[in-house]
Amino acid sequence: MTDKDRQNTKMATLYQLRLMFTTGEKNEYTKEEIVELLDKIAMAKE
Repeated sequence: MTDKDRQNTKMATLYQLRLMFTTGEKNEYTKEEIVELLDKIAMAKE
């Protein structure tokens, strides 16, 4: 994987997380909920 590929993957992951927050019904998230969202993204990338 090239540096450009890694950067693209990083940005895509951040965008996925942003979409999860902005399309969700909640305005505030607990640390546990954020970790759960990150876990979902990580598992989807495998």
